[in-house]
Amino acid sequence: MTIYFYKVWQPYGCFSNFSPHGIHIQGTYWQTVEHYYQAQKFVGSTDAVIIPVIHTAATPEEAAALGRCSTRQCRQDWNLVKTQIMREAVFKKFLTHADIREILLMTGDEILVENSPTDSFWGCGANQAGQNHLGKTLMSVREEIRNLLSLTVIYE
Repeated sequence: MTIYFYKVWQPYGCFSNFSPHGIHIQGTYWQTVEHYYQAQKFVGSTDAVIIPVIHTAATPEEAAALGRCSTRQCRQDWNLVKTQIMREAVFKKFLTHADIREILLMTGDEILVENSPTDSFWGCGANQAGQNHLGKTLMSVREEIRNLLSLTVIYE
């Protein structure tokens, strides 16, 4: 059975980057993965001044809107690093929050799909044929956490 997720208030909403699960990463606390991800678009760019504004955005929706503004210049390597940045943040989120880590692990080997009707890169898009990179990231993180937990049991 494939598990679809999208909105925070829906089943498996904790898999969304908008879920209220903060992370400490690179010495800074971020309210959500979405805040962190959107800010990373501008590291080292001419528009890096937007990073603190994204950091303090009241909601992940506001952070996303700030990061998606087409008049700002993203970092030059963004397309090369964005999936790794997302993976690091998602991994940190599920390491940090035991309650949602258990939800992720309880999905077993099910396929996870971000059921976004508007995003065919991170989600499945309107036609369900998108690349689903967020779902793939979650499945990869799930496997890595399983491996870490099995190592912990071995060495305890």
